[in-house]
Amino acid sequence: MAIEIKVPSPGESINEVQLANWLVKDESYVEKDQDIAEIDSDKATLSIAAEASGTIHFKASEGDTLEVGSVIATLDTDENAAPPKNAPKSEPQKTEPKQVQAEKVTDKIPEPEAPKKESAEKSSQEQSLKLSPLARELMKKENINEQELIEFFKHYRIDSKDVNFYQKNKDKHADTKQPVEAQAAWGGTRKEEHKKMSMLRKKLSQRLVSVKNETAMLTTFNEVNMTPIMEIRKKYKETFKEQHEIGLGFMSFFTKAVTEALHHFPQVNAQIDGDEIVYYDYADVSIAVSGPKGLVVPVIRNAESLSLAEIEHKVKELATKARDNKLSLDEMTGGTFTITNGGVFGSMLSTPIINPPQSAILGMHNIVERPIAVNGKVEIHPIMYVALSYDHRIIDGRESVGFLVKVKELLENPVKMLFGSKDPVEVLLGL
Repeated sequence: MAIEIKVPSPGESINEVQLANWLVKDESYVEKDQDIAEIDSDKATLSIAAEASGTIHFKASEGDTLEVGSVIATLDTDENAAPPKNAPKSEPQKTEPKQVQAEKVTDKIPEPEAPKKESAEKSSQEQSLKLSPLARELMKKENINEQELIEFFKHYRIDSKDVNFYQKNKDKHADTKQPVEAQAAWGGTRKEEHKKMSMLRKKLSQRLVSVKNETAMLTTFNEVNMTPIMEIRKKYKETFKEQHEIGLGFMSFFTKAVTEALHHFPQVNAQIDGDEIVYYDYADVSIAVSGPKGLVVPVIRNAESLSLAEIEHKVKELATKARDNKLSLDEMTGGTFTITNGGVFGSMLSTPIINPPQSAILGMHNIVERPIAVNGKVEIHPIMYVALSYDHRIIDGRESVGFLVKVKELLENPVKMLFGSKDPVEVLLGL
């Protein structure tokens, strides 16, 4: 019996998608509910699972633009429920673990010994490792090159668990082992490469252009002395992690400060809907995250009611899903305000673009020690420049500047976040 696998509807108003990746091989055996492909819509990346067990036959190729409901593959279920003994079932190409240490077993599988003449002709530069995108990013951050890993694994002592791993996985990689050509230096070839723009990138491009054309966007700036927050993190970092099983980062402080400032300046949290202005009595804060296929903006619901630990857990959860292309449409829909952190990439200052239909976005930047005046004296403190881009059609200068000043005050005096931005003494006195 042949079962057709069709493109599911990712959501309302989406009529076509792009086939991003096949997670299995053509003519291979797949299990029921196994992820077989990933599709890109203009909002998210979604996976398609097999409806039954059987042999899969592709009807579309990676990169094809497909209408919702079209057939991308068929499943032949006439065969037995188990794969043939000599044909192991196809396994999904799952996202690599988040730590390089967890990937060592896979990466260090020794290649079969080649003939002596051939091995003598090959140089060490012709070797290559199969690395995940996260591993490459970590290697770049820690200044580790591929050759150093190769040299390390060449001297790594192989034990029984490595041999067992090889025995279980050698057939899966048998047809992928090909001679690797020496890596050429960058440039000098005059070659060009043309790649089709993904659905997500197309939509992002359209939205960014529309924001510039359809809003009266302005940006106001300020600076934040990060000393108080850094002292809190230094003092309570280990205790916080032991208590809440999550690290204490800067994003939770900024999110908490933003939600408190939005309460004082509701215009910044509002949106234009036709001839009306919609005000919200809650803060759904969108966090801009750089994913493998572009910028995505998952949402922390009711951030105003969350503790710092709850915010940190939510940020970690959404960031992990973004890196793994596992975000749902619901998790990226409905934010009322956005925070973006260009500081993780070293940005000193920028003018972030509003995330429509929202009316404002806060940009964080890198922290640099700078000389500032404190009580008439010049002192060195860790300073972060912050930027608020806003739609001048709905937010006036008073609200925009006042909002950013309030965020600055809360970050430089975090205790106020616990007392509705009031001075603790005033709260104690009932003032």
